[in-house]
Amino acid sequence: MNARLRAAFGSPFLASTISFAIGTLFLAGITLGMTHHLLFDPALFTTQPLWLWLGGVLGIIYLTGNILLFPKIGSVQTVIFPILGQVLMGLLIDNFGWFSATMTPLTITRVLGALGVILGILITVVGPSWFEHRLPTQTTPATNLWLWRCFGIFTGMLSASQTAINGHLGKILNSPFQSAFISFLVGTLALCLILLVLRPKFNWQTVKQKNTWWMWLGGCFGALYVLGNTYLAPIIGTGLTVVVVLTGMIAGSLLIDNFGWLNTPKRPVSIIQILGLLVMGLGIVAIRLF
Repeated sequence: MNARLRAAFGSPFLASTISFAIGTLFLAGITLGMTHHLLFDPALFTTQPLWLWLGGVLGIIYLTGNILLFPKIGSVQTVIFPILGQVLMGLLIDNFGWFSATMTPLTITRVLGALGVILGILITVVGPSWFEHRLPTQTTPATNLWLWRCFGIFTGMLSASQTAINGHLGKILNSPFQSAFISFLVGTLALCLILLVLRPKFNWQTVKQKNTWWMWLGGCFGALYVLGNTYLAPIIGTGLTVVVVLTGMIAGSLLIDNFGWLNTPKRPVSIIQILGLLVMGLGIVAIRLF
């Protein structure tokens, strides 16, 4: 949906701002319906740490990082290295109780489970290309390649941090809905500042030509994604939330590819990709039960 929105407006930052703004309004409606108010006690600004309000900013950095990574290291590695950072940071947050998260000691079984999830993602994303000998070649010089890969890991770590921060904010406010709304609102304001600096241009004729009603729904789905993370993190821990959500993202992308939803080219799901999903599932079971 957001890719179609970007194609219509031409600017990834403009498309992201529109998507975030729609998501903010969507969450505002949900929050008003559930809690009957959007505001909170201003005293929280002085009694709570600054990082509590930065979840939306970290989400923007993660989003921008993917935009920068894609032309440098290719689509496959743009998926893999941020995911590695997400899983790693999720386990570290649980182990050390960072961002006021509930401490869950890092055991050998949990580490093996996390490695299983990463292996499953590798099998699902890279497997078909590997077996068909059509992995993309890299155009970025080798000296810079690992810098970009490390940057990808770093942005993934910020994404996991956002999940923990929003989860704790939801506990402070006693409302995951209000927390998700604040995160999206901060992200929207940050993107508006970026637009003021970049001043991207767009053509309304292109927007009209590439307009489809569902391209405006990306922000709503993104809002539900952040809300789900915010709700789950305090209950099952940041690490497990990250790997469960990642598995859902991979499974959803395979369904979109297989059935050609949202005007995407049909790419039938292969046996190796189903195997990768099963490996991810086993990894989640190891993290959750042990």
